[in-house]
Amino acid sequence: MILPAIIVIFLFNFVPMYGIQLAFRDFDFTKGLTGGEWRGLHYFSQFIHSFQFKDLMKNTVFISLATIVLGFPAPIILALILNQVKSKRAKKTLQTTVYLPHFISLVVMVGLLNVLLSPNTGVVGHIMSSLGYGDLNLLASTKAFVPVYVISDIWQHCGWNSIIYLAALSTVDPQMYDSAKIDGASRWQTIWYVDIPAIIPTIIILFILSMGSVLGTGFEKVFLMQNTLNLPVSEVISTFVYKIGIISNQFSYSAAIGLFNTLINFVFLYAMNALSRRFSNISLW
Repeated sequence: MILPAIIVIFLFNFVPMYGIQLAFRDFDFTKGLTGGEWRGLHYFSQFIHSFQFKDLMKNTVFISLATIVLGFPAPIILALILNQVKSKRAKKTLQTTVYLPHFISLVVMVGLLNVLLSPNTGVVGHIMSSLGYGDLNLLASTKAFVPVYVISDIWQHCGWNSIIYLAALSTVDPQMYDSAKIDGASRWQTIWYVDIPAIIPTIIILFILSMGSVLGTGFEKVFLMQNTLNLPVSEVISTFVYKIGIISNQFSYSAAIGLFNTLINFVFLYAMNALSRRFSNISLW
C-alpha cells in the first residue's frame, strides 16, 4: 500500500537531486544538465562574498526564528486550552473555528492583509488613525513587516497545528485526571503535571523538525507581501533565488544558493537531533 507513495517520493524528491550538479557548473542550454564548464565552489564563494549575503542571511534567520519562537508555542497553548473545554459541542465549535483559517489560500490571505491594513480604507488603518498615528501603512513599514508576517501566520496555522497536540492529549489515561482531582490539584496544576508531560515527546519531535527549516522561510507569502518599501527586511534567500534564477536566468548561481540553504538547514536539523538524543533520549534517528 505504501509503494505508490514511495514511487512518488522517489520521482519527485530523489530524481531531481541529479540537477544539484548545476551548482558546480556553468549551465549551458545547448549542453543540458551534464554540460557546461566545471566551476567547483565558484558560485558558493560568489554568494558568500556578495554584498547581499549579510542582509539575506539576517532577514531569513530573523523571520524564521521569530516565527518559531512565537509561532511554535501557540498551537501547544491552544491545544491545552481546548483540552480543558468539557462541553463536546462547544469544543467542536471552537476547533472548527480555529481550523478554518488554515484553508485560506496564501494569495487570499495577503489580499485580506492588504485590505485590512490599508491606511486609507482598512479597519486597522482607521484604528491607527484614530489613535493618532496618521496614515501608517504597516505593509510598507520595515519595522512592521516581520510582526505582521508572524502574527498573521500564527492566526492562520495555529489551529491546524494544534491537532497533533490534541491527538497526543487524547491518549492520556482519564484516571490520571481523576487522581489529580482527588489529590486536590487545581486546573493549572493538572495542566502542568498531567497534560504537558504527556505531550513533551511530541513537542520535542516537532521542534527538531522545525529547526530543519531555520533558513527555509516560505517563499509564497514573503514574495506576495514584498514591495519596494519593505524590501530591505523582506528580501530572503528563497525570494532572492527566484529572482536570480527565474528572472535573471542565472541558473547555476541560484542552484548554488539553494543548495547552500539546504545544507545549512540540514546542519541545524542534525545538531538539534543530536542534542535532543543526548539530553532527552528522544530523536528522529
